Amino acid sequence: MAGLFDKQADAYLDARPTYPAHWYSMLADHTSSHSLAWDVGTGNGQAAIAVAEHYERVIGTDVSEAQLKLAKPHPRVQYVHTPVSLSDDELVTLIGGENRVDLVTVAQAVHWFDLPRFYSVVNRVLRKPNGVFAVWGYNDFGHITPEIDAALKRFHDSTLPYWNENIKHVFDGYKTLPFPFEDIGLGAEGRPLELEIPKELSFEGVVGMLRSWSAVVTAKERGVDLLAEDVVRELERVWGGSKVVRQVGYKGFMLAGKLKS
Repeated sequence: MAGLFDKQADAYLDARPTYPAHWYSMLADHTSSHSLAWDVGTGNGQAAIAVAEHYERVIGTDVSEAQLKLAKPHPRVQYVHTPVSLSDDELVTLIGGENRVDLVTVAQAVHWFDLPRFYSVVNRVLRKPNGVFAVWGYNDFGHITPEIDAALKRFHDSTLPYWNENIKHVFDGYKTLPFPFEDIGLGAEGRPLELEIPKELSFEGVVGMLRSWSAVVTAKERGVDLLAEDVVRELERVWGGSKVVRQVGYKGFMLAGKLKS
């Protein structure tokens, strides 16, 4: 999936919502040590930097070099390119070895991973017994207005033929995502913790978010412009104009756990 996100790196950086600071605090409260954290699929580094408020050192990794070039620097965050050709043993060594990581986080990315392989690596690097592994994502705007909601749904429906099958886990809010880790009260397999991500969003921000969707990128490569001028004009009309800024809430969800004993 690295190539796909290379193509949309700039749009993704501008459009991605900011995860609330208290998410990181509640995760940090569940780890007994705060020495090392690993943010996987770090992208622009948003989650890695927030995790660094609670941990002495954070390693942010991504298969996309284009995404990492846009990552924000931080004195406690080390960004590392991890190509898909890297072996599991090489990845474990790169992260610092087995039984070393206090917190592993994956923000809006785990659904793209080879889950059995990735979970095997998490089991090797996570500190025993009190390391925590957390994944989260978001899948839609909350209610804005009936007219805006209907227009966004029509647009979403137009993208359905172009999504990778992995995205099904995002559409259902990680309810069917395999997550074989011990429940710590922050969302468990089949029962994700429902969250909200508040954000002030301009019309330009809405279009930026939609343009960053992988389905929109894929459709354009196949000669279909899902955000053609007439579609954007209609979205702008229901939004209330290009200068209008609205308070929205992205629908978020989290799964978090420890290694099973």
